[in-house]
Amino acid sequence: MNLPELARYFPELDAVQRRRFEQLPALYAEWNSRINVVSRKDIDALEVHHILHSLAIARFCNFPCGASVMDAGTGGGFPGIPLAILFPGCHFTLVDAIAKKIKVVQAITDALGLQNVTPLCSRVEQVPGSFDVVVSRAVTNLPDFIDWVWPRLRPAGALNGPRGIICLKGGDLTAEIAAAAKKLPDTPPVMVEIKQWFDNEFFETKKIVYFAR
Repeated sequence: MNLPELARYFPELDAVQRRRFEQLPALYAEWNSRINVVSRKDIDALEVHHILHSLAIARFCNFPCGASVMDAGTGGGFPGIPLAILFPGCHFTLVDAIAKKIKVVQAITDALGLQNVTPLCSRVEQVPGSFDVVVSRAVTNLPDFIDWVWPRLRPAGALNGPRGIICLKGGDLTAEIAAAAKKLPDTPPVMVEIKQWFDNEFFETKKIVYFAR
């Protein structure tokens, strides 16, 4: 496998998953030369900074087969596309308000042959339907994000698994989490350090914040 860090942390990937992950660097390099969805300095670090970072959510929890997940503010498809590869039995709606970013997401999804992804150009708060989980990566401050997505979450269901908001964040989140906690006084946030799973220095300040529905 030509993604050594991914192989190191996810040795259980099957042949289809490995092939799809191995396609990502070339696909993103090609599309990023036309439409900038990954920072220029990060495109050569796609494996760690984007793919592995996205998959930290899979270290935090498993999505049960049949789960419906929205990636709110997906940008170029992170964390949604790596998670969709890893959890083929779940459905992922990848949402962004910028049409050119969704164009890239659609093209990469098509190239990978992913049948469990729906790219959607929309403002997050206007997305129809409801979801078991909403994931995101540093889209905006947590209090605003909660206002946008909390109404999109299903309050109950038959699936055994996570239900709520899972955010990839970085840096000092003390004030932001305190403000978010006031929005959901009955839902204390859970914050975990990603460096407990991945020892690359990139993850030193990276965290997952979870609000259970």
